[in-house]
Amino acid sequence: MNYFIVTFVFMLFVIAIMAIGVIFGRKAIKGSCGGANNGNCVCTEKCDKRKKMEAEALENV
Repeated sequence: MNYFIVTFVFMLFVIAIMAIGVIFGRKAIKGSCGGANNGNCVCTEKCDKRKKMEAEALENV
C-alpha cells in the first residue's frame, strides 16, 4: 500500500508541475526539421513516403 501512495503522490506532483508550465504559457514542444533548410520547417512538397501512404489510403477507401 505504501508503494501505491508514494506513486500516487509522485504522479500528482508531476501533473502539478506540468499544469504550472501550461499556466505560465510555455511554448509547446514541437518536432524539428533535423537541420534541413536552415531550420525552416515549411515543406513545399510532400516526401515520397508521405505520397505513398496517401495513395494507399485512397485505394483502401
